[in-house]
Amino acid sequence: MYIQLDTAQIFFDTVGAKLEPGPDSMQERATLLVLHGGPGFDHSTLRPYFDRFADDFQVIYVDHRGSGRSTGDPETWALDQWADDIAAFCDVLGIQSPVVFGQSFGGMVAMHYGARHLDGPSKLILSSTAAQFHLDETMKMMRQLGGDAAAEMARDFFSKPSQARFDAYAKICQPLYSQTDDPNAAGFRNRAIQRPEVAVHFFGHEMKDMDMRSEVASITCPTLVLGGALDPVTPPVCSQEIAQAVGDNATLEMFEGCGHGVHRDDPDGAERVMRAFLAGG
Repeated sequence: MYIQLDTAQIFFDTVGAKLEPGPDSMQERATLLVLHGGPGFDHSTLRPYFDRFADDFQVIYVDHRGSGRSTGDPETWALDQWADDIAAFCDVLGIQSPVVFGQSFGGMVAMHYGARHLDGPSKLILSSTAAQFHLDETMKMMRQLGGDAAAEMARDFFSKPSQARFDAYAKICQPLYSQTDDPNAAGFRNRAIQRPEVAVHFFGHEMKDMDMRSEVASITCPTLVLGGALDPVTPPVCSQEIAQAVGDNATLEMFEGCGHGVHRDDPDGAERVMRAFLAGG
């Protein structure tokens, strides 16, 4: 399904009903917005894992502008716009106080949305993401997991992003993101719509100098920060910085033995933590 915003058409998909029959009336359920990483991938990288939360929420997957099935010109590929897209998306569809889950780049959009639109989200879940990129720590973890070749490839790609370097990075470094042999991992990457030009643009223009730490200190809603102890692209320091910046509203959960996206490496543990947070515990 699509909605038309001022400068882009945004694709979204839903799992679960917004209204369910009660004894005397239709009961409204809360909305869980799920924001994918990349940028340049689509929401399918998070399917079907988050479908399970449709027992309590209407789950909505969104393709960011420029990514997947959504449109949007390159001059609009910026965090301010991506965050404002979430606010506009909710306005158009009449979604109030959503819970917002963001993975990796999606977490950057989610925290920027939460800080820029303080009355927007009711809760945030920020998974394997960063308020500030740490190339030195990324290289250190890449070297630990994949040797010098992986560390140097990460340095080359993030220092001077290009299509050729993106392809090499995908081959050498992305397999190090997960710490489990997930038979579905190759499948979800293969079925995803990939638009690497969006990643090259974002990494080369905005992410390298990004520092949202002072901004996210203004977030007022309860925030769960999930991080993997073996995450090579948003290493533990990134999750720790976010939780420290958000302060008393943040809960930090680090997962030993997990990489980029703890729901992939420890699906049961991640679900247990998220459900406790969503239930208010």
